[in-house]
Amino acid sequence: MAVIAVFNQKGGVGKTTTTLNVAASLGLLERKPIVMDLDPQAHVSLAFGVKHLPGNATMAAFFREQVPLDRLIRQLGNGPRLLPGHADLAKIDALLGSTPGVAGTLRRGLESALAWDDAPILIDCAPALGVLSLNALFAADRVLIPVTADFLSIQGLNRLDMALNVLEGPLKRRIPRKVVLTRFDETKPQCREALASLKSRYGDALCETRIQDDPALSESPAHGMDIFAYSADSPGAHDYRLLTMELLSKGFFQ
Repeated sequence: MAVIAVFNQKGGVGKTTTTLNVAASLGLLERKPIVMDLDPQAHVSLAFGVKHLPGNATMAAFFREQVPLDRLIRQLGNGPRLLPGHADLAKIDALLGSTPGVAGTLRRGLESALAWDDAPILIDCAPALGVLSLNALFAADRVLIPVTADFLSIQGLNRLDMALNVLEGPLKRRIPRKVVLTRFDETKPQCREALASLKSRYGDALCETRIQDDPALSESPAHGMDIFAYSADSPGAHDYRLLTMELLSKGFFQ
């Protein structure tokens, strides 16, 4: 069981798109990944075509009522399995924020219910460092950080990198991380400059694969589809295949 948190404190960087399509790519390789939706907007659940679920059938029930994770898993038709999100997750900070040891809740839940499952688990995090995201980071073996070429996105990446360094103290372990540049357009000077800056700061932690700015990637979720189901020959599908193979070759899902 390899747990991967997909996170950036800046929204709109392709976090959900990356979770959706890396999971779908792993599904095509028969890895049977589990996607956990920890964003109250539940966008990755919607992108998989899962909507209108009651709160007690989603991750909200795990945090509120301690429902075991294996009872909340939904099998999807395209290979991945889903632990759905729900708007009620927005209440978790207020409900549990002052509870001692709350940041370890998810890790304990994974160990008790899914330790037997050797498939990778990808967690789509909310774009804020609250109780839910801390749970994801405490549970994660590794972190995948999507980032776009704009200033605020890169600032969010830098803050997250520093936060992960701080978390390594109480966790008493290294948190390996990979950065992936999304919505990339090589014709734009801003994108080329961002790539050079990220290479300089993050070195081998920056993925060699870059995700092109492909309209099909933003269109597919509206149809409840991943990019491979929606447009298998698109540049976005090509890039997410390459990204998944790169991460596999680096042992990111082990």
